[in-house]
Amino acid sequence: MEEAGRGRGYGLLKVLVARGQNLAVRDFTSSDPYVIVRAPDTTAKTKVINSCLNPVWNEEMTFSMKEPVGVIKFEVFDWDRFKYDDKMGHAFLDLQPVAAATKLRRALQLTAGETKLRKVAPDTDNCLFSDSFVTYANGEIALDAWLRLRDVESGELFITVKWIEAEDTK
Repeated sequence: MEEAGRGRGYGLLKVLVARGQNLAVRDFTSSDPYVIVRAPDTTAKTKVINSCLNPVWNEEMTFSMKEPVGVIKFEVFDWDRFKYDDKMGHAFLDLQPVAAATKLRRALQLTAGETKLRKVAPDTDNCLFSDSFVTYANGEIALDAWLRLRDVESGELFITVKWIEAEDTK
């Protein structure tokens, strides 16, 4: 059995699209939202939630990556049967805080327990709605975040990003 580059191999990036809040109306009184998640080199899509402006998806997508770098993009659409799906905003999350926390976890040699590794504050260069924290627990680096949708009158997404290093996936 081959040891896939112990410590330098691929890891798993898990993206949980938990829920939306206060999404924009695109049909008469509601919308039928879904989210397209674009991670580096790959794309996934949630199911459609009919007639709902505060949908709960709770869908987790798993991507294999060398390291947690790049930007994850979230595009929200209103599904329409007879015409093009309407845009309902977009947001992005830079994985840099997750990558930095991964290096810090290695430096601190954390293997058990739960530790807050980093605070990430909202600013003009990100879509964060409020302060977020990168934590280490149960072998995973995790970032929970409320993202404010852009180019739309209202809406937020609550997501969780988890990074599991290759040596922790065995």
